[in-house]
Amino acid sequence: MPLSTADRSVLEPAIRRLSALRPLSAEARSSLEYSMLEGLQRAGSGEDLITEGDRVDGVRILLSGWLGRYKTLDDGRRQIVNFVFPGESCDAHAYLLSEMDHSIVALTPVVYAEIKRTRFESLLANNPTLSEAFWCETLLNNAIQREWAINLGRRVALERVAHLFCEIFERLRPVGLVDGHSCLMPVTQMDLADATGLSVVHLNRTLQELRAAKLIVLRERTLTIPDLDALKNAALYSPSYLGIYRATEAVR
Repeated sequence: MPLSTADRSVLEPAIRRLSALRPLSAEARSSLEYSMLEGLQRAGSGEDLITEGDRVDGVRILLSGWLGRYKTLDDGRRQIVNFVFPGESCDAHAYLLSEMDHSIVALTPVVYAEIKRTRFESLLANNPTLSEAFWCETLLNNAIQREWAINLGRRVALERVAHLFCEIFERLRPVGLVDGHSCLMPVTQMDLADATGLSVVHLNRTLQELRAAKLIVLRERTLTIPDLDALKNAALYSPSYLGIYRATEAVR
C-alpha cells in the first residue's frame, strides 16, 4: 500500500539524513519507511525516552523536535553531552549493550519511530547501503562527541557557544531545517547552559556578547546567523568533523 503524502512528510527527515550518508535504493527507502511508520511514537517536553541503566531493545529515530543526551551527577547537576536532531537515531546499535550509560530527554515535544531489534537487524541484513548509512551515522556521532569534548575542555565561553550554534546550523542543513540564514532554536537557556558547561548567567552574558558583535540574532525561538563565516571564525570552527556528508557527496 503506497504511503500518503502526509506519511512521507513525517518520515522525510530520516530518509534525507540517511541518504546524505549513503545513497539509499528505492527498496531500502520503502522498507525503512514502513518500519518507521509502524512504530510512530510521541513524547512531551521533559519526558525521558531512555533512562541511564535501561536495557534497550530497539532503535529510536527522531522525526521532529529536539532530544538531549545527558548525564546527572549525584547532587543533581546535569550535563547535556549532545543533542539529537530530526532524522538522527538514538544510538542505532545501543541494543548490543547490557544497559544505557546515559539518559535521553525530549527537550521539546517530539515524534519518533521505534523499530524493534529483530526488525531493525532484518532491515540492515537485506539492505547493505542502509546498514552502511547507520554505521556512518555512528562514526559521525563519535566525531561530534570528540568535538564536544574539545569545546568543553579548551574553548572559552564565547567560542564555545558560537561553536555550538555553528554545529547546530550545519547538522540541521541536510534535513532541510535551515531557512536561509535562520533555523529554529526551540530550547531554553538552561538547556544551552547545560550543553556548554556554563551557568545560565554566564550563558546569558555570552549571548549578549554575540549579539553585540552582530554575530547572531536570537528572537522568538529562532536563531539567525547573518554571516556564518564570521561566526565560524569567532568559534575557531572547522567543519572537518562533519566531513562524512561531503565525502558522500564526492562519491556521488
